[in-house]
Amino acid sequence: MDIEIYKKSLDKLSEYRRIHCYNVSKEAVRLAKKYGADIEKAEIAGLLHDITKELPNDLQLKIISDGGIILSDVEKSSPKLWHAISASIYIQKEFYIADQDIINAVRYHTTARKNMSLLEKIVFLADFTSADRKYNDVDIIRKRTGVSLDDGILYALEFTISRLSKRGSLLSTDSVEAYNEILLNRQ
Repeated sequence: MDIEIYKKSLDKLSEYRRIHCYNVSKEAVRLAKKYGADIEKAEIAGLLHDITKELPNDLQLKIISDGGIILSDVEKSSPKLWHAISASIYIQKEFYIADQDIINAVRYHTTARKNMSLLEKIVFLADFTSADRKYNDVDIIRKRTGVSLDDGILYALEFTISRLSKRGSLLSTDSVEAYNEILLNRQ
């Protein structure tokens, strides 16, 4: 896989989004080295995770529909989730990426999900903890991620679920199932 092609594809993104993608890729590589994941896959998934984030909603929905994905009611009502789904389809069609682990890492980088692979966990946390992230509790998530991926994911999901529920926003079923799975595995 030619990393330079993926890096070049980021030129069409805003400077802010391009920097974020590079930071996520760098953090994904760091975490892949620490936890024994495929470094090249981590770099690619990190670079491409937000490739469709700046596309208009109608174009994201077209990519999703053309890709044969049927959105759940929660997904339909949550446009902030669409970029991850559309990006997972886009990278298959535009870059001929057939590696299901990379596709899933891009697809679930926003919500997480039950039964995540090592790469999926790494990209989820790299997006949460990349160098450009400055939100409350990011340092706690970084620290917990340094202890274990599941510790980082659990705190990140607690943070997200709490924030969304306080706003009266819908919760992704994937996020809730990922959260529950980690808790059940700890019992």
